[in-house]
Amino acid sequence: MNIAIGCDEAAYELKEILKKHLQEKNINVVDYGTETKEECVLYPDVALDVATAIQNKECERGVLLCGTGIGMAITANKVKGIRAACCHDAYSAERSRKSNDAQIITMGARVIAPQLATYLLDVWLNCEFSGAGSTAKVEKIKEYENEHLAV
Repeated sequence: MNIAIGCDEAAYELKEILKKHLQEKNINVVDYGTETKEECVLYPDVALDVATAIQNKECERGVLLCGTGIGMAITANKVKGIRAACCHDAYSAERSRKSNDAQIITMGARVIAPQLATYLLDVWLNCEFSGAGSTAKVEKIKEYENEHLAV
């Protein structure tokens, strides 16, 4: 599995921790930056790069990190076909995959500790879309996306 990962400077240290964790699990990680905690980047640019990598099937899933995770989720969800969920607890991480087929998890380095972020990443990675009772909902999301997003 290829995982795209990206962050702004607020979450650089958390990105490096999660990146190492994924690599220790023999998961291929494609890093979309930022490269240092001093490099100031606009998180929408990073979110777009990660979401586009998933849209283009270069990576199967993505991890986006910023101060809260919220801006990354908002931006990634602007990309057609992408479902990104901001998760700060295990239940949300699980349901984002099982019920909503989210390809991207976002988290906030100023909101949760690295230990919790690592745990949530594992929960999220170990879940698959169940479809049970949710397929129609996800299909409706796709329908709305096709009706309302400009191409």
